[in-house]
Amino acid sequence: MLTTTPPLSVVWGAAAAAEPFAVMEDAAPSGLHFLDTPGVRTLLTPGMLAVGDALADAYSQGRFVCVLGDAGVGKTFAVHTAARRLGELLLLPLHFRAQPAPADLRAALHRALGLRGEAPADPGAADAWIRRALALKPRIVVVEDAHRLSASCFEYLRFLHDDLPQGLCVVLIAQARGERSLRAQRMLATRSAGWPYIWPLTRDQVQKAVPALHPVWQSVASDDLKALDARLADGCLRRWVVLTLHTQRVLAATGASKPDWGMLQAVADRVDGGRRP
Repeated sequence: MLTTTPPLSVVWGAAAAAEPFAVMEDAAPSGLHFLDTPGVRTLLTPGMLAVGDALADAYSQGRFVCVLGDAGVGKTFAVHTAARRLGELLLLPLHFRAQPAPADLRAALHRALGLRGEAPADPGAADAWIRRALALKPRIVVVEDAHRLSASCFEYLRFLHDDLPQGLCVVLIAQARGERSLRAQRMLATRSAGWPYIWPLTRDQVQKAVPALHPVWQSVASDDLKALDARLADGCLRRWVVLTLHTQRVLAATGASKPDWGMLQAVADRVDGGRRP
């Protein structure tokens, strides 16, 4: 039977074809990992692979991409890490209030693009500056909690996308429960390159991923990792990072070289307040 080697990922390169949960050395800059926990590694989870490939397609085509998933599964981390792999200066994360209006998007873009002074109060003047800056080179605009955007905000993003000859790569990050509101935006149907969904890790995946996430877990039995996951993490790596940080602190305080089950139970009690499933 004729077989062919899978094509390398544009974003992740040869590591994408390596073993499951391959470690990407120096893939994420300091401060991007949750709580900036020392020693945490960047893993190529199925979600990271999906987001990287979808983002590469959306960037090359100048289109939207909608990244979905529950809280704590790594949506933002995957998007920011993949975007930086495409080009450190491409990323334009927007920061604005919880219920933004188009004026908030204009102000956020003005800041993210590093334009001089404050955004002009006149929408036409503000848009002229923004469009001129976006036309200089392709960028990746990232919008968190996109399911909270109003119809007028989506219309503004559509306007920017359609106005630029090369289009505009816009990443809309939303929790799973917000998918319906994004799907209701008809303009996304023809302008989106993909809708990658990041799922929590399964119990079997956890026993492979967590020891690669941080060396502190490499001496812990697989059954103990599964038990901790069932109690606290439920397949979300962000919760495993919290457990990692607390375990590091207990190890430093006690002088122990590795965690035992009693220590891990105490750490779990501290994280969840002693609640039992």
